[in-house]
Amino acid sequence: MNAIEITILSIILMIGLGYFLKRIDFLSENDIDPLNKIVMYILLPCMIFSAILSADLSLLPKLGILPFVILASSGVTGIISFIILKKLNVDDIKLWSVLVTVMIANTAFMGYPVNIGIYGHDGLLRAIFCDIATMCIFLILSFILVLKFGGTAKAAVRKIALFPPLWAIVLGLGFNLLNIPIGPVLENTVNYLGQGTIPLIMLSLGLSINFEGISRSNSMIAFTSVMKLAIFPLIAFLIVSFIGLVDLQYNVAIIEAAMPSGMLSLLLSITYKLDYELTSDCILINTVISLITLPVIMMLL
Repeated sequence: MNAIEITILSIILMIGLGYFLKRIDFLSENDIDPLNKIVMYILLPCMIFSAILSADLSLLPKLGILPFVILASSGVTGIISFIILKKLNVDDIKLWSVLVTVMIANTAFMGYPVNIGIYGHDGLLRAIFCDIATMCIFLILSFILVLKFGGTAKAAVRKIALFPPLWAIVLGLGFNLLNIPIGPVLENTVNYLGQGTIPLIMLSLGLSINFEGISRSNSMIAFTSVMKLAIFPLIAFLIVSFIGLVDLQYNVAIIEAAMPSGMLSLLLSITYKLDYELTSDCILINTVISLITLPVIMMLL
């Protein structure tokens, strides 16, 4: 087996374990929220901070292009999706419930495990820079939805300003560039906590799988899956080819663009009172479908 096959099979097994534990009532969907909080507020920031702290930041000019690739791919895919949905006379609530799932990729929860499994620390570092774009897209969509459906710009800014992974990036860059030591005990602690990120993410994804959504929202699920899992990475491929990215930069950018819809989409849908059940169905089903599409795309790289 090659690294891609091993990584994907490992991810499928961990997600499958989460789903199995739900089926035997060892864990339930009620456990998703606390698991996600542990990952989002503790483990994932530790993983990001540790990766950036030990990174060679002389590569920063090269790494800095990756967020723009994801931003541009998301923007173009979003515009195409918006035009199609408008042509189909989809009402605004449903339109934006779908659009947030098309534009926000799961560059962290799925992107980090895949890239670290295939490319190791170097892959994770590039995935982190791709994820910066996802945070920017989340903020942009927050402002658009504030203007469209009400709410306050202050609340939107506050959400992103208090986003723990963002602070992990800022602190990691600061400590690295200023060469500030954190000591062996704290460094080990951060590393150990970071290593728990991937298993908990995968278990949480397994717990969230619910196939009832296929019949409830089948047409929009199909639309989202095509736009997010095919058109989004295709646009990223055209962009990276045009600007001449090569090797790891090229591969990670396309793999991150090929990720399924991110859970931040659901946060937007709930916050701005969209059709969050539709958003949830789209996220969960195209996450399952991505376990087929991702290996195909990676084999083609």
